[in-house]
Amino acid sequence: MYPHVPQVSAPLPETSSIPGAIPPEQEDLFRQVLTLFETQRISYAVAGAFALRAHTGICRDTKDLDIFLTGRNVGTALSGLSDAGFECESCDPVWLHKAHRNSYFVDLITGMSNAAIVVDDSWIARSVPAVVYGVRSRVLAPEELLASKLFVTRRERFDGADIAHVIYGTQGKLDWQRISQLAGEHWEMLLWALILFRYAYPAQTDYVPSQVWNDLLTRFQNTITKSDRAAEFRGSLVDDKMFAIDVNEWGLSNLMEQYRRQRLRNLEIE
Repeated sequence: MYPHVPQVSAPLPETSSIPGAIPPEQEDLFRQVLTLFETQRISYAVAGAFALRAHTGICRDTKDLDIFLTGRNVGTALSGLSDAGFECESCDPVWLHKAHRNSYFVDLITGMSNAAIVVDDSWIARSVPAVVYGVRSRVLAPEELLASKLFVTRRERFDGADIAHVIYGTQGKLDWQRISQLAGEHWEMLLWALILFRYAYPAQTDYVPSQVWNDLLTRFQNTITKSDRAAEFRGSLVDDKMFAIDVNEWGLSNLMEQYRRQRLRNLEIE
């Protein structure tokens, strides 16, 4: 019999189309950052809750502003923010930097924490015009937004529902070739997300074109028919905490660390 475990955390808010209120000071900080980026012509796109709202109508309370940009441009962005009086820090050079003022902040994101997916210039070029907190700005296109969530699969946060909502909200009118390109060798993560969509929305199965289904399922069938005994363990790319025992005690490869080391080398070149 399982022991009773008390609930210590507040329940997650339900999805809704009703915008939440944020403190004026936080809204002002977001506006200042976006205005600075626009004035200094720093290439970027807003992601996170704002991009999700643009493509699905879902409003989500957010404590930060997610800004996607390339690793090549993040230094210029941090320099401009620092000159404007923001306190800046590099939390993880592989993917995350922050700019603070008082207790509010923005996240500057250059890819996924596992380095499996990296933001490049095409992400910004394909972004969509939008007004964010009164500033003429840009948000990620739905294809890049979907790709940015493929590896948000951790125990404490899972963005599979967001991916399903992007597909449903756009009625599947997406550039599926672009999505496949972004997923690349991680196409099984895309298939996993699409199966979840199909389970949640069986009547809208055709929002994913039959060609996409056939391609992914054929590749999957071929993969399981001809199992590769030399294939590397990939669990750490999904969640390095939940799959820690595989690496630390069972001797399996840490592919995430390999990806991250390569990303750091590439950043030095950039």
